[in-house]
Amino acid sequence: MTTENTLKNELNALKTQEEKFQFSHFTAQDIWKLGTQMAETAMRRSLPIAISIRLFSGVTAFQFCCEGANLHNEIWMDRKERTVREMEMSSLRMYTEFALDGVSMEEKLMDRYEYACCGGGFPIRLRNAGVIGVIIVSGLPHKDDHAFIVEALDEYFPN
Repeated sequence: MTTENTLKNELNALKTQEEKFQFSHFTAQDIWKLGTQMAETAMRRSLPIAISIRLFSGVTAFQFCCEGANLHNEIWMDRKERTVREMEMSSLRMYTEFALDGVSMEEKLMDRYEYACCGGGFPIRLRNAGVIGVIIVSGLPHKDDHAFIVEALDEYFPN
């Protein structure tokens, strides 16, 4: 059973990640570099995941499906995108905040078939401008989906 202190520590770590991984710009070159880096890592590890970088202008800027990914992953990615768009935070952060508050998606008037209360969606935040899109991974246990994104961002951003 997850304790309240554990959830608070996880929430603080998630907030720190979102603060750390903000972009000063997010161009087509940035999208290609990050997306291909993630796809190459997934293929090298033989992960059965789908990866998507979507902009809130309605554009799917990058998408790649590894062996083993399927339509089910596409559906989950759509739900994770809507969650990040609505909440402007990672889908795992929303999951953790709800767990800490002891509330469900339904209590927050969120349709479980439209949104995803789980990890795997991470906001693309432009420094001083706000959230403009989402990085999504689907196919692993939900906390591992989130961890894959964070690992990729940690590699992408200079120290």
